Amino acid sequence: LSQVAADEGILHASGSRMPPVTKDYCIIYNSKWVSLPESLDNATFRPLENLTSTVLCSSSEVPSGLMKDKAVVVMRGNCTFLEKARIAQSLGAKMLLIASKSRLSPISDNKTDFEDVTLPVALIRYSDIVDMQLTLGNEVNVTLYSPPLPEFDYSMVVIFLIAVFTVALGGYWSGVAELENLKAIASPGERETRRKKEENVTFTPVTVILFVAICCVMLVLLYFFYKWLVYVIISVFCLASAMSLYNCLAALIGEIPFGQCRITCCNKTIEVRLIFLAAFCVAAAVVWAVFRNEDRWAWILQDILGVAFCLNFIKTLKMPNFKSCVILLGLLLLYDVFFVFITPFITKNGASIMVEVAAGPFGNSEKLPVVIRVPRLEHSASTLCDLPFSLLGFGDIIVPGLLVAYCRRFDVQTSSSSVYYISCTIAYAVGMVLTFVVLALMKMGQPALLYLVPCTLITSSLVAWRRKEMKKFWKGSNYQVGWMP
Repeated sequence: LSQVAADEGILHASGSRMPPVTKDYCIIYNSKWVSLPESLDNATFRPLENLTSTVLCSSSEVPSGLMKDKAVVVMRGNCTFLEKARIAQSLGAKMLLIASKSRLSPISDNKTDFEDVTLPVALIRYSDIVDMQLTLGNEVNVTLYSPPLPEFDYSMVVIFLIAVFTVALGGYWSGVAELENLKAIASPGERETRRKKEENVTFTPVTVILFVAICCVMLVLLYFFYKWLVYVIISVFCLASAMSLYNCLAALIGEIPFGQCRITCCNKTIEVRLIFLAAFCVAAAVVWAVFRNEDRWAWILQDILGVAFCLNFIKTLKMPNFKSCVILLGLLLLYDVFFVFITPFITKNGASIMVEVAAGPFGNSEKLPVVIRVPRLEHSASTLCDLPFSLLGFGDIIVPGLLVAYCRRFDVQTSSSSVYYISCTIAYAVGMVLTFVVLALMKMGQPALLYLVPCTLITSSLVAWRRKEMKKFWKGSNYQVGWMP
Protein backbone atom coordinates (compact mmCIF):
# COMPACT_ATOMS: atom_id res chain seq x y z
CA LEU A 1 0.00 0.00 0.00
CA SER A 2 1.34 3.42 -0.88
CA GLN A 3 0.53 7.08 -0.45
CA VAL A 4 2.29 10.22 -1.69
CA ALA A 5 3.23 13.20 0.47
CA ALA A 6 5.35 15.56 -1.64
CA ASP A 7 5.36 19.06 -3.10
CA GLU A 8 2.66 18.25 -5.61
CA GLY A 9 0.06 20.71 -6.79
CA ILE A 10 -2.62 21.24 -9.40
CA LEU A 11 -2.70 23.47 -12.45
CA HIS A 12 -6.33 24.37 -13.12
CA ALA A 13 -6.83 25.35 -16.77
CA SER A 14 -9.90 26.99 -18.28
CA GLY A 15 -10.46 27.21 -22.05
CA SER A 16 -12.22 29.84 -24.11
CA ARG A 17 -14.44 27.42 -26.00
CA MET A 18 -18.21 27.36 -25.57
CA PRO A 19 -19.44 25.80 -23.43
CA PRO A 20 -16.46 26.50 -21.10
CA VAL A 21 -14.19 23.52 -20.52
CA THR A 22 -11.83 23.14 -17.54
CA LYS A 23 -9.22 20.52 -16.74
CA ASP A 24 -6.67 19.86 -13.99
CA TYR A 25 -3.04 18.83 -14.47
CA CYS A 26 -0.26 17.70 -12.13
CA ILE A 27 2.57 20.07 -11.19
CA ILE A 28 5.65 19.74 -8.99
CA TYR A 29 6.78 22.80 -7.04
CA ASN A 30 9.01 23.67 -4.09
CA SER A 31 6.97 24.73 -1.08
CA LYS A 32 10.07 26.33 0.48
CA TRP A 33 10.14 28.88 -2.34
CA VAL A 34 6.49 29.73 -2.64
CA SER A 35 3.21 28.78 -0.96
CA LEU A 36 0.21 28.01 -3.14
CA PRO A 37 -3.44 28.52 -2.10
CA GLU A 38 -5.23 25.41 -0.86
CA SER A 39 -8.33 26.01 -3.00
CA LEU A 40 -9.48 27.86 -6.11
CA ASP A 41 -11.30 30.43 -3.95
CA ASN A 42 -8.08 32.38 -3.37
CA ALA A 43 -6.36 31.59 -6.69
CA THR A 44 -5.60 34.18 -9.39
CA PHE A 45 -6.01 33.20 -13.06
CA ARG A 46 -3.45 34.25 -15.65
CA PRO A 47 -3.51 33.89 -19.48
CA LEU A 48 -1.10 31.17 -20.59
CA GLU A 49 1.66 32.00 -23.07
CA ASN A 50 3.06 28.86 -24.70
CA LEU A 51 6.79 29.36 -25.28
CA THR A 52 7.83 25.70 -25.40
CA SER A 53 9.95 26.54 -28.43
CA THR A 54 12.48 28.11 -26.03
CA VAL A 55 14.28 27.09 -22.84
CA LEU A 56 14.51 30.68 -21.50
CA CYS A 57 18.16 30.60 -20.52
CA SER A 58 18.57 34.13 -21.88
CA SER A 59 16.23 37.14 -21.94
CA SER A 60 17.08 37.64 -25.62
CA GLU A 61 15.15 34.47 -26.52
CA VAL A 62 11.78 36.17 -25.98
CA PRO A 63 10.41 39.39 -27.59
CA SER A 64 9.95 42.28 -25.16
CA GLY A 65 6.48 42.56 -23.62
CA LEU A 66 5.31 39.06 -24.61
CA MET A 67 5.34 37.75 -21.05
CA LYS A 68 3.89 40.73 -19.19
CA ASP A 69 1.27 39.71 -16.59
CA LYS A 70 1.05 36.18 -18.04
CA ALA A 71 1.70 32.60 -17.03
CA VAL A 72 4.55 31.37 -19.22
CA VAL A 73 5.50 27.81 -20.11
CA VAL A 74 9.00 27.06 -21.42
CA MET A 75 11.01 23.88 -21.95
CA ARG A 76 13.46 22.42 -19.49
CA GLY A 77 17.05 23.28 -20.48
CA ASN A 78 20.65 23.46 -19.29
CA CYS A 79 20.16 26.45 -16.96
CA THR A 80 18.63 26.13 -13.48
CA PHE A 81 14.97 26.59 -12.68
CA LEU A 82 15.54 29.74 -10.68
CA GLU A 83 17.70 31.30 -13.40
CA LYS A 84 14.72 30.86 -15.70
CA ALA A 85 12.46 32.31 -13.00
CA ARG A 86 14.63 35.42 -12.59
CA ILE A 87 14.58 36.05 -16.34
CA ALA A 88 10.79 35.49 -16.54
CA GLN A 89 10.19 37.82 -13.60
CA SER A 90 12.35 40.55 -15.13
CA LEU A 91 10.23 40.35 -18.29
CA GLY A 92 6.98 40.81 -16.36
CA ALA A 93 5.74 37.21 -16.09
CA LYS A 94 3.52 36.33 -13.11
CA MET A 95 3.92 32.55 -13.23
CA LEU A 96 6.54 30.20 -14.72
CA LEU A 97 5.82 26.65 -15.86
CA ILE A 98 8.73 24.47 -16.97
CA ALA A 99 7.68 21.64 -19.30
CA SER A 100 9.55 18.35 -19.03
CA LYS A 101 9.44 15.41 -21.42
CA SER A 102 11.07 13.15 -18.82
CA ARG A 103 9.77 12.04 -15.45
CA LEU A 104 8.80 14.88 -13.09
CA SER A 105 11.37 15.31 -10.33
CA PRO A 106 11.51 17.55 -7.23
CA ILE A 107 12.68 21.13 -7.76
CA SER A 108 15.73 21.63 -5.52
CA ASP A 109 17.79 24.64 -6.68
CA ASN A 110 19.40 26.80 -4.01
CA LYS A 111 16.85 29.46 -3.01
CA THR A 112 19.31 31.62 -1.08
CA ASP A 113 20.96 32.79 -4.31
CA PHE A 114 17.67 34.10 -5.67
CA GLU A 115 15.91 35.84 -2.80
CA ASP A 116 14.48 38.40 -5.22
CA VAL A 117 12.38 35.81 -7.12
CA THR A 118 8.74 35.94 -6.02
CA LEU A 119 6.73 34.41 -8.87
CA PRO A 120 5.51 30.77 -8.58
CA VAL A 121 7.70 28.21 -10.39
CA ALA A 122 6.36 24.74 -11.20
CA LEU A 123 7.34 21.71 -13.27
CA ILE A 124 4.72 20.21 -15.62
CA ARG A 125 4.67 17.37 -18.11
CA TYR A 126 5.14 18.44 -21.73
CA SER A 127 2.44 15.93 -22.73
CA ASP A 128 0.01 17.84 -20.49
CA ILE A 129 0.76 21.10 -22.32
CA VAL A 130 -0.01 19.36 -25.62
CA ASP A 131 -3.21 17.91 -24.18
CA MET A 132 -4.17 21.35 -22.86
CA GLN A 133 -4.00 22.85 -26.35
CA LEU A 134 -5.94 19.99 -27.91
CA THR A 135 -8.63 19.97 -25.21
CA LEU A 136 -9.02 23.65 -24.31
CA GLY A 137 -7.78 25.51 -27.39
CA ASN A 138 -5.06 28.14 -27.81
CA GLU A 139 -6.53 30.70 -25.40
CA VAL A 140 -6.20 29.24 -21.93
CA ASN A 141 -6.27 30.79 -18.45
CA VAL A 142 -4.47 28.94 -15.68
CA THR A 143 -3.90 29.08 -11.95
CA LEU A 144 -2.00 27.01 -9.40
CA TYR A 145 -3.18 25.60 -6.09
CA SER A 146 -2.30 22.75 -3.77
CA PRO A 147 -5.16 21.13 -1.84
CA PRO A 148 -4.07 19.34 1.34
CA LEU A 149 -3.54 15.62 1.12
CA PRO A 150 -6.68 13.91 2.49
CA GLU A 151 -6.18 12.00 5.72
CA PHE A 152 -8.28 9.13 4.38
CA ASP A 153 -9.50 8.18 0.92
CA TYR A 154 -12.70 6.15 0.63
CA SER A 155 -11.11 4.02 -2.09
CA MET A 156 -9.42 2.29 0.86
CA VAL A 157 -12.83 0.98 1.91
CA VAL A 158 -13.23 -0.65 -1.51
CA ILE A 159 -9.71 -2.10 -1.27
CA PHE A 160 -10.54 -3.45 2.20
CA LEU A 161 -13.78 -5.11 1.04
CA ILE A 162 -12.10 -6.69 -2.00
CA ALA A 163 -9.20 -8.04 0.07
CA VAL A 164 -11.29 -9.48 2.91
CA PHE A 165 -13.85 -10.95 0.47
CA THR A 166 -11.11 -12.64 -1.57
CA VAL A 167 -9.33 -14.07 1.47
CA ALA A 168 -12.57 -15.30 3.05
CA LEU A 169 -13.91 -16.84 -0.18
CA GLY A 170 -10.55 -18.41 -1.06
CA GLY A 171 -10.32 -20.01 2.37
CA TYR A 172 -13.92 -21.24 2.19
CA TRP A 173 -13.36 -22.73 -1.30
CA SER A 174 -10.28 -24.54 -0.03
CA GLY A 175 -12.38 -25.97 2.81
CA VAL A 176 -15.03 -27.20 0.33
CA ALA A 177 -12.31 -29.01 -1.65
CA GLU A 178 -11.00 -30.55 1.58
CA LEU A 179 -14.47 -31.79 2.50
CA GLU A 180 -14.77 -33.45 -0.90
CA ASN A 181 -11.41 -35.13 -0.31
CA LEU A 182 -12.62 -36.47 3.03
CA LYS A 183 -15.73 -37.89 1.41
CA ALA A 184 -13.67 -39.44 -1.37
CA ILE A 185 -11.24 -41.15 0.98
CA ALA A 186 -14.16 -42.68 2.84
CA SER A 187 -15.23 -44.35 -0.40
CA PRO A 188 -12.49 -46.60 -1.89
CA GLY A 189 -14.22 -46.60 -5.27
CA GLU A 190 -14.03 -42.79 -5.54
CA ARG A 191 -10.54 -42.39 -4.09
CA GLU A 192 -8.57 -42.92 -7.29
CA THR A 193 -10.96 -40.77 -9.32
CA ARG A 194 -10.65 -37.96 -6.80
CA ARG A 195 -6.86 -38.15 -6.81
CA LYS A 196 -6.80 -37.84 -10.61
CA LYS A 197 -8.98 -34.72 -10.42
CA GLU A 198 -6.96 -33.17 -7.61
CA GLU A 199 -5.01 -30.17 -8.87
CA ASN A 200 -3.64 -28.97 -5.54
CA VAL A 201 0.06 -28.33 -4.92
CA THR A 202 1.39 -28.82 -1.40
CA PHE A 203 4.12 -26.54 -0.01
CA THR A 204 6.74 -28.20 2.18
CA PRO A 205 9.23 -26.16 4.26
CA VAL A 206 11.90 -26.72 1.58
CA THR A 207 9.68 -25.55 -1.26
CA VAL A 208 8.63 -22.55 0.86
CA ILE A 209 12.26 -21.42 1.19
CA LEU A 210 12.83 -22.03 -2.52
CA PHE A 211 9.71 -20.03 -3.38
CA VAL A 212 10.85 -17.02 -1.31
CA ALA A 213 14.33 -17.17 -2.88
CA ILE A 214 12.76 -17.10 -6.35
CA CYS A 215 10.67 -14.07 -5.33
CA CYS A 216 13.83 -12.22 -4.23
CA VAL A 217 15.70 -13.03 -7.44
CA MET A 218 12.72 -12.08 -9.60
CA LEU A 219 12.31 -8.71 -7.86
CA VAL A 220 15.99 -7.84 -8.32
CA LEU A 221 15.86 -8.87 -11.99
CA LEU A 222 12.78 -6.69 -12.48
CA TYR A 223 14.60 -3.75 -10.94
CA PHE A 224 17.51 -4.01 -13.40
CA PHE A 225 15.69 -5.34 -16.50
CA TYR A 226 12.22 -3.92 -16.00
CA LYS A 227 11.54 -2.68 -19.53
CA TRP A 228 11.93 -6.20 -20.92
CA LEU A 229 10.62 -8.39 -18.09
CA VAL A 230 7.46 -6.31 -17.57
CA TYR A 231 6.05 -7.74 -20.80
CA VAL A 232 6.88 -11.27 -19.64
CA ILE A 233 4.94 -10.62 -16.43
CA ILE A 234 2.02 -9.16 -18.40
CA SER A 235 1.92 -12.26 -20.62
CA VAL A 236 2.08 -14.62 -17.65
CA PHE A 237 -0.68 -12.66 -15.89
CA CYS A 238 -2.95 -12.87 -18.94
CA LEU A 239 -2.50 -16.64 -19.16
CA ALA A 240 -2.75 -17.31 -15.42
CA SER A 241 -5.71 -14.98 -14.84
CA ALA A 242 -7.66 -16.44 -17.79
CA MET A 243 -7.16 -19.95 -16.39
CA SER A 244 -8.04 -18.78 -12.88
CA LEU A 245 -11.19 -17.01 -14.04
CA TYR A 246 -12.20 -20.18 -15.88
CA ASN A 247 -11.66 -22.33 -12.77
CA CYS A 248 -13.67 -19.94 -10.58
CA LEU A 249 -16.60 -19.63 -12.98
CA ALA A 250 -16.54 -23.34 -13.87
CA ALA A 251 -16.99 -24.16 -10.17
CA LEU A 252 -20.10 -21.95 -10.13
CA ILE A 253 -21.47 -23.28 -13.42
CA GLY A 254 -20.97 -26.83 -12.18
CA GLU A 255 -23.64 -26.18 -9.54
CA ILE A 256 -26.22 -25.22 -12.20
CA PRO A 257 -28.25 -28.29 -13.27
CA PHE A 258 -29.22 -26.80 -16.65
CA GLY A 259 -27.50 -26.51 -20.02
CA GLN A 260 -25.38 -29.64 -19.68
CA CYS A 261 -25.31 -30.44 -23.40
CA ARG A 262 -22.12 -32.31 -24.31
CA ILE A 263 -20.13 -32.96 -27.47
CA THR A 264 -17.58 -35.70 -28.14
CA CYS A 265 -14.28 -35.03 -29.85
CA CYS A 266 -11.17 -37.24 -29.98
CA ASN A 267 -12.76 -39.74 -27.58
CA LYS A 268 -13.29 -36.97 -25.02
CA THR A 269 -16.60 -35.52 -23.84
CA ILE A 270 -16.94 -31.90 -22.84
CA GLU A 271 -19.83 -29.63 -21.96
CA VAL A 272 -20.64 -26.99 -24.58
CA ARG A 273 -21.12 -24.31 -21.94
CA LEU A 274 -17.53 -24.86 -20.74
CA ILE A 275 -16.25 -24.20 -24.27
CA PHE A 276 -18.06 -20.86 -24.33
CA LEU A 277 -16.79 -20.14 -20.81
CA ALA A 278 -13.19 -20.76 -21.89
CA ALA A 279 -13.64 -18.43 -24.87
CA PHE A 280 -15.09 -15.75 -22.59
CA CYS A 281 -12.19 -15.97 -20.11
CA VAL A 282 -9.57 -15.77 -22.86
CA ALA A 283 -11.40 -12.81 -24.41
CA ALA A 284 -11.46 -11.01 -21.03
CA ALA A 285 -7.69 -11.42 -20.62
CA VAL A 286 -7.04 -10.27 -24.19
CA VAL A 287 -9.25 -7.19 -23.82
CA TRP A 288 -7.39 -6.24 -20.65
CA ALA A 289 -4.01 -6.73 -22.36
CA VAL A 290 -5.01 -4.46 -25.26
CA PHE A 291 -6.59 -1.71 -23.13
CA ARG A 292 -4.54 -2.10 -19.92
CA ASN A 293 -3.40 1.55 -19.96
CA GLU A 294 -6.96 2.91 -20.22
CA ASP A 295 -7.40 4.31 -16.70
CA ARG A 296 -11.12 5.00 -16.97
CA TRP A 297 -12.29 1.36 -16.89
CA ALA A 298 -9.41 -1.11 -17.42
CA TRP A 299 -8.82 -1.20 -13.65
CA ILE A 300 -12.18 -2.95 -13.21
CA LEU A 301 -11.17 -5.77 -15.53
CA GLN A 302 -7.73 -6.00 -13.90
CA ASP A 303 -9.33 -6.28 -10.46
CA ILE A 304 -11.74 -9.02 -11.63
CA LEU A 305 -8.89 -11.00 -13.19
CA GLY A 306 -6.73 -10.33 -10.13
CA VAL A 307 -9.37 -11.53 -7.67
CA ALA A 308 -9.85 -14.69 -9.74
CA PHE A 309 -6.07 -15.24 -9.78
CA CYS A 310 -5.83 -14.84 -6.00
CA LEU A 311 -8.83 -17.11 -5.36
CA ASN A 312 -7.46 -19.86 -7.57
CA PHE A 313 -3.99 -19.54 -6.01
CA ILE A 314 -5.33 -19.77 -2.46
CA LYS A 315 -7.51 -22.76 -3.31
CA THR A 316 -4.84 -24.62 -5.32
CA LEU A 317 -1.77 -24.11 -3.13
CA LYS A 318 -2.05 -26.12 0.10
CA MET A 319 -0.01 -25.53 3.23
CA PRO A 320 0.46 -28.95 4.91
CA ASN A 321 0.71 -27.60 8.46
CA PHE A 322 1.03 -24.49 10.59
CA LYS A 323 4.81 -24.91 10.65
CA SER A 324 5.00 -24.30 6.89
CA CYS A 325 2.65 -21.33 7.27
CA VAL A 326 4.92 -19.74 9.87
CA ILE A 327 8.00 -20.25 7.67
CA LEU A 328 6.29 -18.85 4.56
CA LEU A 329 4.68 -15.82 6.22
CA GLY A 330 7.77 -15.08 8.31
CA LEU A 331 10.17 -15.16 5.35
CA LEU A 332 7.87 -13.10 3.14
CA LEU A 333 7.48 -10.57 5.96
CA LEU A 334 11.27 -10.18 6.07
CA TYR A 335 11.32 -10.01 2.26
CA ASP A 336 8.70 -7.25 2.24
CA VAL A 337 10.39 -5.18 4.97
CA PHE A 338 13.87 -5.58 3.46
CA PHE A 339 12.90 -4.48 -0.05
CA VAL A 340 10.79 -1.55 1.21
CA PHE A 341 12.80 -0.15 4.15
CA ILE A 342 16.39 -1.47 3.80
CA THR A 343 17.09 -1.23 0.06
CA PRO A 344 16.92 2.63 0.03
CA PHE A 345 20.29 2.52 1.86
CA ILE A 346 21.74 0.34 -0.93
CA THR A 347 20.39 1.78 -4.20
CA LYS A 348 22.12 4.73 -5.88
CA ASN A 349 19.03 6.95 -6.01
CA GLY A 350 17.95 6.15 -2.45
CA ALA A 351 14.63 4.58 -3.54
CA SER A 352 13.35 1.22 -2.34
CA ILE A 353 13.48 -1.57 -4.90
CA MET A 354 9.90 -2.63 -4.08
CA VAL A 355 8.45 0.85 -4.62
CA GLU A 356 10.51 1.43 -7.78
CA VAL A 357 9.38 -1.85 -9.35
CA ALA A 358 5.74 -1.22 -8.38
CA ALA A 359 5.83 2.29 -9.90
CA GLY A 360 7.91 1.33 -12.93
CA PRO A 361 11.63 2.23 -12.68
CA PHE A 362 12.90 5.23 -14.62
CA GLY A 363 9.40 6.46 -15.45
CA ASN A 364 8.39 3.40 -17.47
CA SER A 365 4.76 3.76 -18.54
CA GLU A 366 4.07 0.02 -18.30
CA LYS A 367 3.00 -1.11 -14.83
CA LEU A 368 3.16 -4.61 -13.37
CA PRO A 369 -0.33 -6.19 -13.21
CA VAL A 370 0.22 -7.58 -9.72
CA VAL A 371 -2.01 -5.21 -7.76
CA ILE A 372 -5.66 -4.52 -7.05
CA ARG A 373 -6.34 -0.94 -8.26
CA VAL A 374 -9.16 1.37 -7.20
CA PRO A 375 -9.32 5.04 -8.32
CA ARG A 376 -8.88 7.55 -5.52
CA LEU A 377 -12.19 9.16 -4.63
CA GLU A 378 -10.84 12.21 -2.77
CA HIS A 379 -9.61 15.08 -4.96
CA SER A 380 -5.93 15.86 -4.40
CA ALA A 381 -2.72 16.44 -6.32
CA SER A 382 -1.81 12.78 -5.87
CA THR A 383 -4.76 11.71 -8.02
CA LEU A 384 -3.24 13.68 -10.91
CA CYS A 385 0.41 12.87 -10.30
CA ASP A 386 1.98 9.54 -9.47
CA LEU A 387 -0.88 7.72 -7.76
CA PRO A 388 -4.37 8.21 -9.16
CA PHE A 389 -5.16 4.76 -7.70
CA SER A 390 -5.06 3.12 -4.30
CA LEU A 391 -3.07 -0.09 -4.64
CA LEU A 392 -2.87 -3.43 -2.84
CA GLY A 393 -0.45 -6.10 -4.01
CA PHE A 394 -1.65 -9.62 -4.78
CA GLY A 395 0.87 -10.92 -2.23
CA ASP A 396 -0.92 -9.05 0.55
CA ILE A 397 -4.01 -11.13 -0.28
CA ILE A 398 -2.49 -14.48 -1.25
CA VAL A 399 0.09 -14.89 1.53
CA PRO A 400 -2.28 -14.42 4.51
CA GLY A 401 -4.97 -16.17 2.43
CA LEU A 402 -2.91 -19.37 2.44
CA LEU A 403 -2.99 -19.34 6.25
CA VAL A 404 -6.74 -18.67 6.25
CA ALA A 405 -7.18 -21.59 3.83
CA TYR A 406 -5.15 -23.88 6.10
CA CYS A 407 -7.29 -22.83 9.06
CA ARG A 408 -10.44 -23.65 7.09
CA ARG A 409 -9.14 -27.08 6.08
CA PHE A 410 -8.09 -27.78 9.67
CA ASP A 411 -11.62 -26.87 10.78
CA VAL A 412 -13.02 -29.37 8.27
CA GLN A 413 -10.59 -32.11 9.33
CA THR A 414 -11.27 -31.66 13.05
CA SER A 415 -14.96 -30.64 12.86
CA SER A 416 -14.20 -27.49 14.87
CA SER A 417 -17.16 -25.39 13.67
CA SER A 418 -15.03 -22.96 11.61
CA VAL A 419 -13.49 -21.37 14.71
CA TYR A 420 -9.98 -21.22 13.19
CA TYR A 421 -11.25 -19.94 9.83
CA ILE A 422 -13.46 -17.20 11.28
CA SER A 423 -10.82 -16.07 13.79
CA CYS A 424 -8.07 -15.86 11.16
CA THR A 425 -10.33 -14.01 8.70
CA ILE A 426 -11.25 -11.46 11.38
CA ALA A 427 -7.54 -11.11 12.24
CA TYR A 428 -6.80 -10.41 8.57
CA ALA A 429 -9.47 -7.69 8.52
CA VAL A 430 -8.00 -6.14 11.69
CA GLY A 431 -4.52 -6.23 10.12
CA MET A 432 -5.84 -4.40 7.05
CA VAL A 433 -7.42 -1.69 9.22
CA LEU A 434 -4.16 -1.33 11.15
CA THR A 435 -2.28 -0.96 7.85
CA PHE A 436 -4.62 1.83 6.72
CA VAL A 437 -4.26 3.63 10.06
CA VAL A 438 -0.45 3.57 9.91
CA LEU A 439 -0.56 4.64 6.25
CA ALA A 440 -2.71 7.65 7.11
CA LEU A 441 -0.51 8.63 10.07
CA MET A 442 2.90 8.17 8.45
CA LYS A 443 1.89 9.23 4.91
CA MET A 444 4.43 6.90 3.29
CA GLY A 445 4.37 3.51 1.60
CA GLN A 446 3.80 0.58 3.95
CA PRO A 447 4.59 -3.15 3.55
CA ALA A 448 1.13 -4.48 4.44
CA LEU A 449 2.55 -7.87 5.50
CA LEU A 450 4.26 -6.09 8.40
CA TYR A 451 0.81 -5.84 10.02
CA LEU A 452 -1.09 -8.72 8.39
CA VAL A 453 1.39 -11.47 9.26
CA PRO A 454 1.57 -10.84 13.05
CA CYS A 455 -2.21 -10.40 13.29
CA THR A 456 -3.03 -13.67 11.54
CA LEU A 457 -0.22 -15.81 12.99
CA ILE A 458 -0.73 -14.66 16.58
CA THR A 459 -4.52 -15.08 16.39
CA SER A 460 -4.26 -18.60 14.91
CA SER A 461 -1.71 -19.59 17.57
CA LEU A 462 -3.89 -18.25 20.40
CA VAL A 463 -6.94 -20.16 19.13
CA ALA A 464 -4.93 -23.41 18.88
CA TRP A 465 -3.40 -22.87 22.33
CA ARG A 466 -6.77 -22.04 23.89
CA ARG A 467 -8.32 -25.20 22.40
CA LYS A 468 -5.27 -27.29 23.43
CA GLU A 469 -4.68 -28.32 19.81
CA MET A 470 -1.36 -26.58 19.14
CA LYS A 471 0.61 -29.79 18.53
CA LYS A 472 -1.95 -31.06 16.05
CA PHE A 473 -2.32 -27.62 14.46
CA TRP A 474 1.48 -27.27 14.14
CA LYS A 475 2.07 -30.67 12.51
CA GLY A 476 -1.16 -30.94 10.50
CA SER A 477 -3.75 -33.70 10.64
CA ASN A 478 -2.93 -37.36 10.05
CA TYR A 479 -5.22 -37.34 7.04
CA GLN A 480 -3.32 -34.52 5.39
CA VAL A 481 0.10 -35.96 6.13
CA GLY A 482 -0.96 -39.30 4.75
CA TRP A 483 -2.05 -37.76 1.46
CA MET A 484 0.99 -35.53 0.88
CA PRO A 485 2.64 -36.33 -2.48
